[in-house]
Amino acid sequence: MSAAASAPLEPPTPTRMRHALGHFATGVTVVTGYDPDGEPVGFACQSFASVSLDPPLVLFCADHRGRTWPLIRESGRFTVNVLSHHQRELVDRFGSSAGKRFDGLAWERSVAGGPSLPGVLVRVHAEVEQVHVAGDHDVVIGRVVGLDDATAGRPMLFYRGRFSVTERRTSATRDDGPEPLDDYWG
Repeated sequence: MSAAASAPLEPPTPTRMRHALGHFATGVTVVTGYDPDGEPVGFACQSFASVSLDPPLVLFCADHRGRTWPLIRESGRFTVNVLSHHQRELVDRFGSSAGKRFDGLAWERSVAGGPSLPGVLVRVHAEVEQVHVAGDHDVVIGRVVGLDDATAGRPMLFYRGRFSVTERRTSATRDDGPEPLDDYWG
């Protein structure tokens, strides 16, 4: 047995959890819906996953303290807009607690879920099926009612506290074709 394996583990702090789990790359989405008055609302979310193909289920996690999730929960429908690598402006817009997130943004009203954002890779329209309290977040299970493939492209990723790590390095130029995968991670 190695010395590291026999050492006692320290309890994880929120800072240590963020650091350790930051080593797992996630996609970046914007979850959208409507408030009780029918106005569009949304928030940036990197905790999104497929749960089941039959029945078609997805999940996302939302902070209890957020101002948007309670509004979406009340309406019972949402859309997960999967961001493309070049959509950092949407992350900034929907990840901030300041300002009107839809002001000046071209979006379309979805009959199946929440607002459909422009230029995303895919949209997943769903109805809230279950909500499970888990610490300081809710785990939201949604039944998928529709899918929209929007545009082709590379996904926005979040890895070790950075967005768009799939962007090519500006210092690496290759004339012989695509860069190897290792050159995408910086």
